[in-house]
Amino acid sequence: MASNETVIKFDSIFFEYEHPKLILDDVKFNIRAGKKITIMWQNGAGKSTIFKLITREIEPKMGKIHTPDGATIAIAFQVMPVNDKPLTVQEYFKKYAKAWETENIDKEIMEVLRAVNLSAALDKIIDKFSGGQQARLLLAAALIQKPDILLLDEPTNNLDKEGIYALEDFLKNYKDTVLVISHDAEFLNSFTDWVLYLDVHTKEVEQFVWNYYDVVEQVSKKIEKENMHNARMKKEAQAKMDQSNVFAHKWWKLRAVAKKMKIDAERMKEEMWDKRREDKAISPFKIEIQENIWGEILKINTVWVVENWEMIQKPVDKILRKDTHMLLSAPNWMGKSTFLNALAKWEAEGSIIWEWVKIGYYTQDFHNLNFENTTYDELRKSGPWLTEQDFRAQAARMLIDWEMMKTKIGHLSEWQKGLVAFCALIFQKPGLLILDEPTNHINFRHIPVIAEALNNYTWTMILVSHVDEFVWSIRIDEYLDLDQL
Repeated sequence: MASNETVIKFDSIFFEYEHPKLILDDVKFNIRAGKKITIMWQNGAGKSTIFKLITREIEPKMGKIHTPDGATIAIAFQVMPVNDKPLTVQEYFKKYAKAWETENIDKEIMEVLRAVNLSAALDKIIDKFSGGQQARLLLAAALIQKPDILLLDEPTNNLDKEGIYALEDFLKNYKDTVLVISHDAEFLNSFTDWVLYLDVHTKEVEQFVWNYYDVVEQVSKKIEKENMHNARMKKEAQAKMDQSNVFAHKWWKLRAVAKKMKIDAERMKEEMWDKRREDKAISPFKIEIQENIWGEILKINTVWVVENWEMIQKPVDKILRKDTHMLLSAPNWMGKSTFLNALAKWEAEGSIIWEWVKIGYYTQDFHNLNFENTTYDELRKSGPWLTEQDFRAQAARMLIDWEMMKTKIGHLSEWQKGLVAFCALIFQKPGLLILDEPTNHINFRHIPVIAEALNNYTWTMILVSHVDEFVWSIRIDEYLDLDQL
């Protein structure tokens, strides 16, 4: 496609899922071929809706979306479908080959696997992959379609630093159009041409030719300006109303003046700008600790790691006691999540957790949540002793409202599942806290609050995270690097 050609045009798009849940209101923007665009959305503002509209999975209620005839569009999804996990990589690609309309499937599979550094994985079962390897495979599934427009939904989730750097380089050199949804500011700033910003309250989209941090600053300045304007209009309108009330009760000749003042006051109220509001951050919280435990919490003598797709046992000498925070690191493929999952199930060979220790476990994919339960029932399992009032109040501080409470876990967005998982940890009062990439899917406004809570946690914690700024905000006492054993 010509570099100056418009490949996506939103022309006065109006969309709502069910009245009165308005998502987009008179949205207009153009995207030109070859551009790298960040979609900077607030939580709940409709990021996935935009992608579904572009791919025609859903249609707008009003307005029209224009793409060139014959343009191909592909999405690299966030999460591998559960039904695909038992497949080998080759079986996975061939399952969808017909829909992708590929001509030489075997050759093309190898080409895209090399592009995402998974060329040795052709006969491997997806369920054995790390989260980062699954993320790369989802990207490969999009690339094999040779799209003119590539849509990436939180592509850095589950990737280690090496994987993120590789993705940055790939996107910088990618010749076609890319739209990216992500909260990873450093990643976005490495390749973004400009930013689309949707306000969750006004339902309007603005375009910024700046990087992510600049957009955050500019939006904050606009909020301040709009609030000052509205405060002035409100003050002047109230003064007009007060004066009109005085005149209305005086001599009859002043009643016409009073009426005009009242009209002026109403006009001033109408001139108040729709208030732009950033989505709320969760309230500061504390993860209470398990009572009546002491001494050693966890002893690690050996760990199993992956080398050349084989499990190998390595010696370790780690003892974690009260108020000890350990950072676990390694490349994506070495088995961090596998080790943490085994610990959480008391099945980690070579590790000892004392039987009276209560474990709180935050997983990358939320598999320890029951997707068939409502949010209310799932959280009640973690805090059955709480009064209804205290239970709902704490949930509300985590932005879990009654609508979310009534919704099945499986129907929540990924960021909502993350908030539910943290709320469950608060109720559990664990003695050992295991956290596997806890910033995945989480809005950047919530991350400092979460970091503070983890920093202040006074029992034993094991943390895996690829986000340096997050890790730097948390006290770390011990390090275990699987790649250095």
